[in-house]
Amino acid sequence: MDRSRRVKVRVPATTANLGPGFDCLGLALKLYNTVECEMLNVECKQPVNIEIEGEGENTLPKDEKNIVYQAIKRVFNTLHITHHTLHIHLINHIPLARGLGSSAAARIGGLVAANRLCGNDLTNQEILKIATQLEGHPDNVVSAFFGGLCVSILDKKEVNYVKLNFPKDLNVVLCIPELTISTEKARKILPKKIPLPEVVFSSSRVALLLSALNQKKYDLLKLAMEDKLHQPYREKLIPGMKKVFQSAYSAGALGVALSGSGSSILALSQEPRPARRPPNRRISGGGAKSEKIGQAMVETFKKEGIKSKYSVVGIDGEGVKIEKTV
Repeated sequence: MDRSRRVKVRVPATTANLGPGFDCLGLALKLYNTVECEMLNVECKQPVNIEIEGEGENTLPKDEKNIVYQAIKRVFNTLHITHHTLHIHLINHIPLARGLGSSAAARIGGLVAANRLCGNDLTNQEILKIATQLEGHPDNVVSAFFGGLCVSILDKKEVNYVKLNFPKDLNVVLCIPELTISTEKARKILPKKIPLPEVVFSSSRVALLLSALNQKKYDLLKLAMEDKLHQPYREKLIPGMKKVFQSAYSAGALGVALSGSGSSILALSQEPRPARRPPNRRISGGGAKSEKIGQAMVETFKKEGIKSKYSVVGIDGEGVKIEKTV
């Protein structure tokens, strides 16, 4: 395939784990980052110029340290492209360090954009392998790439995955506090050894969760989204987390979990989705119950002295999408 000079890629946010599915479950959300990348014909001292709009525009690096560029450079190195000058324009709507897959979206966006610039020489499996190496685990990158609900594992450095149907009658309510938690910090707080009964507790709930979603037995979601592998430990990093869970359930949530490594909280609710959603609206009319759940979580965080916002979001079923090439 011929190479492109300019490409625009859209990548969804993701929520990982859904409670017990530690490092193996990921769900893509209708909240997006966009990577626009242009291969320039001129030689410059710096190989890349980066513009950033939205999340991280004043904090993310705009040089070779930017992880989007690092992902692009990984593709170029793999395909032995040594001379290049790039202009990258990032439009970020995914909050940073909130457990919504911002780094996975950046890496998938960079890899897919670079691969398109190079004529799509890398296969999907090769892209996923690189993305997992960069990210450290496959849950977010697989769901960001394929969309929907994905189960993924890493076996002998190869990514294996299955994309599942997520019920269309469930709403996802995100509560996003003004509290950042790095993945590194969230992993350091986890113990190196877990007692066998706690492992059995969580593994049995993963099986129950997938079965309950498949058969729409929503009364089982509260039980199925319990976890003892990571949430009890990460709770120490998020003031009032358990109270936020309780407030969401009191407001009618079917299941509640920490989104990824936090600090965002995810709740599931059931009610008909509105027939039409206003375009580009961050907080959508997800229905009275979903709005009530979101408000309850925000109020509970407020009592802990933490500002937050909520958003009712849809499920992205497409994954990464190339919107434009030239």
